[in-house]
Amino acid sequence: MQNKILAYHKDNTDKTVFVGMSGGVDSSVSALLLKNAGYQVVGVYMKNWSRDLPGMKCPWADDLADAKRVATKLDIDFRIFDFEEEYHQKVVDYMLSEFRHGNTPNPDIMCNQEIKFKLFFEVAKEQGADLIATGHYANSIHGNLEKAVDQNKDQTYFLYRISEEAVRSTIFPLGHFLKPEVKQLAAKYGLDNAYKKESMGVCFVGEVGMHDFLKEYFAVNPGEIIDRENNQVIGVHDGAIFYTIGQRHGLNLSGGLPYYIVDKDMDKNIIYVSHNINNPSLWTNKLELKDLFLRPEYTDHEEVVQLPTRLDIRIRHRAALQSAKIIFGLENQATLEFDHEFKRPASGQSAVFYHGDVCLGGGIIK
Repeated sequence: MQNKILAYHKDNTDKTVFVGMSGGVDSSVSALLLKNAGYQVVGVYMKNWSRDLPGMKCPWADDLADAKRVATKLDIDFRIFDFEEEYHQKVVDYMLSEFRHGNTPNPDIMCNQEIKFKLFFEVAKEQGADLIATGHYANSIHGNLEKAVDQNKDQTYFLYRISEEAVRSTIFPLGHFLKPEVKQLAAKYGLDNAYKKESMGVCFVGEVGMHDFLKEYFAVNPGEIIDRENNQVIGVHDGAIFYTIGQRHGLNLSGGLPYYIVDKDMDKNIIYVSHNINNPSLWTNKLELKDLFLRPEYTDHEEVVQLPTRLDIRIRHRAALQSAKIIFGLENQATLEFDHEFKRPASGQSAVFYHGDVCLGGGIIK
């Protein structure tokens, strides 16, 4: 483990790093590693969401207390950046708008693009930061965003839309660590959150589930569930806005074999389902993308690498990479052509581009 740890260097003492501290073990160990490497470290808790939801109390106050305790233990400066208003505008409103149009967005990707690696980055610089750091599992090398060593924890899928400037100005201290090693370091240095339960899913949804969260914003609007195989009405749903293509849970349908949502008609508020896992609507070997976001790839000598015509594509977090030909269109659009069929991801999700270990960007699936 020793060769993975950020080495102390006297030049680091002249650099101030603002590290986002969520109260979890990953960001806490990141702050620890930066402090031990000689940086002037400032811990920052980003207060993005504090609203309680029915059945769930928002844990922000507990997370803040955990982050403060770690900062005190490490003897580093600690600040709170209140981004609630901007977070609601840039992340929550975006997510609700996408659902309203029948898509299934990924708000974590938008949070990284607009808040953690844009707004936080900008405010940190204004307050004297030379660099920022987070507890994400990724690497920043020669201006490239690269995969983490821990492939099970790699988070470059969620980071694909952050700017080149942000990549170059960010340290990812955990990029060469495995998750168990991070917990071991936290325990070794006596951090109270060494074995704190890891937060999962969207930060403002928590354990209530996206369906229940959306009901806080959209009224229940019952509609028909139609079997695509025989065009028969077989049930009633709460509203097409609450469901996504490929979903098979939460439909409350009887009949033994599971039903899969294969299509939605947002105008008529109809959901189409099928028992048939091989229904053509569920499978594809081509994806149409919009809102492309690309960063150049650089060599070790900072020379730009020509973009290949074939790239490795990840269509879900932790999904296996698939090779595809990329055909660029107009207005930040592109088509991906794959060699084999796969289960179609929902519109609004992201297809992320890789060339080797380098994450080049990606686009939103139409």
